[in-house]
Amino acid sequence: MARDKEMMDRFATVRERMVQEQLLYRGITDPGTLKAMAEVPRHVFVDDAMQAIAYGDHPLPIAADQTISQPYIVAAMTQALQLQGDEKVLEIGTGSGYQAAILSRLCAKVYTVERINTLLAGARRIFDQLHYYNILSRLDDGTMGWAEHAPYDAIIVTAGGPQIPDSLLGQLADPGRLVIPVGGHDVQELLLLTKEAGEIHTRRLESVRFVSLIGEQGWNG
Repeated sequence: MARDKEMMDRFATVRERMVQEQLLYRGITDPGTLKAMAEVPRHVFVDDAMQAIAYGDHPLPIAADQTISQPYIVAAMTQALQLQGDEKVLEIGTGSGYQAAILSRLCAKVYTVERINTLLAGARRIFDQLHYYNILSRLDDGTMGWAEHAPYDAIIVTAGGPQIPDSLLGQLADPGRLVIPVGGHDVQELLLLTKEAGEIHTRRLESVRFVSLIGEQGWNG
């Protein structure tokens, strides 16, 4: 028991260092985002063998040839949504579950869609373990969104597609915000789309590199 507490304390210290050295240093200033990144135990979302490097300034491999994004990218995408606490958020690409966990600390409910069953099952186990009960998940083609619970105040896509899926734009509330990487297989531009009074405004955030968004309105669709 004492050893478990010591380990948790050690990870808490490493998380705080991650916030200070990786996030604040690069311009992440939203208090809610910083608080969530300091609290959510990133190390439980990776294999045991990688827990010692879970808070490093880099992405890490997970099952099914997918990745858990670099902490800064998770924080930057989260901050761009400008969540206030009462929103309904759609995430496309559950992956390890880490991004959904961060979002769940900042909004009323997260709906997350994953196409790979083994990843979704693993993420669900961690959500239950952490008592993150405001996350609902589904196995499906994420490029089609989750129409049943639309519209969403915010949508986040954690895989890079060749274009912005029309289905996601249709499920975005007005006003609403959508963050998505768009481009080729190797490099994309992270875009922030804002819907307001029926108009879509697009802003480029930065260059990124994500796994491919597979589905009917993505790659191999």
